[in-house]
Amino acid sequence: MGPMWMHAASLTGTSIENGIWVKDPPASSYPACIAVKCAELQSATAGEKYLYLLRKACMVEGRNIAKPEVLLNVAATLAKDKSLLFDADVFRQHLYGNDGKEAFNKDLREVRYYGINRFPSLVFKSQLGKAILLTGYNTYESLCSILCEFIDEND
Repeated sequence: MGPMWMHAASLTGTSIENGIWVKDPPASSYPACIAVKCAELQSATAGEKYLYLLRKACMVEGRNIAKPEVLLNVAATLAKDKSLLFDADVFRQHLYGNDGKEAFNKDLREVRYYGINRFPSLVFKSQLGKAILLTGYNTYESLCSILCEFIDEND
């Protein structure tokens, strides 16, 4: 994943702590993905903010987000934002129980269903049940054009 992240950093102008890939690289992205799903089980907003903090922990601070203690520490940081009503103890229960894994496995089943094998990938679904899959890098203008056409076809 290191080369992919470095490429993304060069495309976006974001600085990342490249030393993580030498000092203490995450062995897998799955623990972090499951942790995001655990946060989402409490609210979509908590999931988004947890993902932001997780990215910062890894890419800026160089922390190994495959380690449970890092995942729990990020959850404790998120719980300090009282406006979210995020409970770090509930997060821990989901992380060590089956709820987070089940939510993540549901996402993996959807990835297989759509045949996604390239990243980034975006799936947009209409209220009529039709879907469009976009893979790889797209410019903003290209995304707008594709989505406008998709919306017009599904009105």
